[in-house]
Amino acid sequence: MAYDPDNIFARILNGEIPCDKVYEDDQVLAFNDHNPQRPVHVLVIPKGEYVSFDDFSANASEAEIAAFTRAVGRIARDLGIAETGYRLLANTGPHGGQEVPHYHVHIFGGAPVGPMVSG
Repeated sequence: MAYDPDNIFARILNGEIPCDKVYEDDQVLAFNDHNPQRPVHVLVIPKGEYVSFDDFSANASEAEIAAFTRAVGRIARDLGIAETGYRLLANTGPHGGQEVPHYHVHIFGGAPVGPMVSG
């Protein structure tokens, strides 16, 4: 799947669409989900043009991968959910339920998140 530079996350990165920013550095942007599924529901995106985890892990630089990983941990700590627990979710492709074709991780916390997969 080719990267779509008009996807909603690209438009957020370009400043065309506002977001409720939680964290930002040179490589990563994180913001509150507009339709939260838990008390804490943050989306973490790399600033590079990556479609999925597979694309990111194969093509991102070591610095981008390290920055992304460190940012996810820092955000969980900053939001106070590292001690009680949280879930990371990255949907990939149509079978994985990916809705936006820009790699992103959901951080869910602040309440029990339930079973991993149902049905």
